[in-house]
Amino acid sequence: MTFSPEYRPRLVVMVKEPRPGRVKTRLGADIGVTKAAWWFRHQSARLIGRVQSPRWQTILSVSPDHEGQSSCTWPAHLSRIPQGGGDIGTRMARIFHTLAPGPALVIGADIPGVAAAHIATAFKALGNHDAVFGPASDGGFWLVGLKRARPAPTSLFKPVRWSTRHALIDTLGTMPGLKYSLITTLDDVDIAADLARLPRDVAGHT
Repeated sequence: MTFSPEYRPRLVVMVKEPRPGRVKTRLGADIGVTKAAWWFRHQSARLIGRVQSPRWQTILSVSPDHEGQSSCTWPAHLSRIPQGGGDIGTRMARIFHTLAPGPALVIGADIPGVAAAHIATAFKALGNHDAVFGPASDGGFWLVGLKRARPAPTSLFKPVRWSTRHALIDTLGTMPGLKYSLITTLDDVDIAADLARLPRDVAGHT
């Protein structure tokens, strides 16, 4: 993974303030909103700790905007940017359009299996690709990255059928002409069955 100094790699982790009923609502419907918020809080903390590296800058994209900027939940030493409004595609596109130049990756905070090695692999893939994805087995993706050697397409993430098996293939359709790479398939946690499939030491069971 070699990029010129003016194009510093950046990893953006999207997080929500872990309040009951405001995060992991589908999981909360299965195990209760308080347990779901507890799980997300601790899962997020573990993930953020694992993915930091001197090889890239780690940034938190927070929601709600104002509360997230001042929240004591997240590590104080990490830079924070507001997610802003709109669906997940609008918020991710905003990140790619507003970050300083250079390769960038965006991930969510609810992927128990992600590690710094996955992030390094994704940045390496951007060495000779315009985009990189970490697929999820449900048809979505847990990571998206752009080399950003040129401006991101204005059509980025529009339209995409989010939370369906079509999410990844739809997203690829919003990137005409871009050469992309796929890395390791991982899974996020949306419902209790997803949590139950994970090893106990990975899942952080409630």
